[in-house]
Amino acid sequence: MLENKKDFLDTVDFSKQTLLKIIELGSRMKKNKAKYSSALKNKKLGLIFEKSSTRTRVSFEAGIYELGGIAMFLSSRDIQIGRGEPIKDTAKILSRYLDAVMIRTFKQEDVEEFSKEASIPVINGLTDLLHPCQAMADFQTILEKKGRIEEIRLAFIGDGHNMANSLGLLASALGAHFSFASPKNYEISPEIKQKILEKAKASGSQVLFSNDPSEAVKDADIVYTDVWTSMDQEKEKLERLSHFQGFQVNEELVRNAKKDFHFMHCLPAHRGEEVSAGIMDGPHSIVVDQAENRLHVQKAILALLMK
Repeated sequence: MLENKKDFLDTVDFSKQTLLKIIELGSRMKKNKAKYSSALKNKKLGLIFEKSSTRTRVSFEAGIYELGGIAMFLSSRDIQIGRGEPIKDTAKILSRYLDAVMIRTFKQEDVEEFSKEASIPVINGLTDLLHPCQAMADFQTILEKKGRIEEIRLAFIGDGHNMANSLGLLASALGAHFSFASPKNYEISPEIKQKILEKAKASGSQVLFSNDPSEAVKDADIVYTDVWTSMDQEKEKLERLSHFQGFQVNEELVRNAKKDFHFMHCLPAHRGEEVSAGIMDGPHSIVVDQAENRLHVQKAILALLMK
């Protein structure tokens, strides 16, 4: 267990020391897969998906397998929770069958209710509010590439959604500087901003919220973006494309970043929209490395929760 908590729902639930412990274990597992091949022998992980996924599903399935356990994919189309069964009933029953559950869904409240009713560990694989596992993988990648996390400058350009929320919360907790730029009306919510500022005050991080991408990217070590239109927002696509003009991460924008900056994206990417093909596929891009690290940091989370 992690700090006597059975679940991994949000990075704010853990101390800086514990978050770094997870990242460091992920790095060790990456370097020596064989050493941990039976760490979770015969353990069973349920994977509940209400939102489709490539990286989340494959990384969790591969991860539990590499630790000696098995995964069971549970689409909302195939289980009773997708037909109106109360979350508490599903949580209590699955707790009798499985050793842990990962949930990828829409509402953060649903993950928290499942956690409350379950007697086994619950992992947040993504909600509309947060994406903590991705953020952990991102900071494992930053540590690998830059050799440190503290005082690294991470600039996020885009929508104030789950990815921006989790990156801001984790960066400020770990002592990295965080800057964020979006069009007006697409900012990070006041509630999450307040949490980021509180974490930053405690760690000494510098935080910037802006509507100017050039200001946010200035002297950045890491330039990060995500799609402008997330799942279930497709009806807003044309409107969003209009509002986000000028926020593309491209060769002109990154001139404001440090010369040795790295580009990150949680994927899938839309070349020509939020990022130019030259940046996405260029020498500064580390998107494949960060995608790989989903596997390793999630193995660390699984091992520490299910051990």
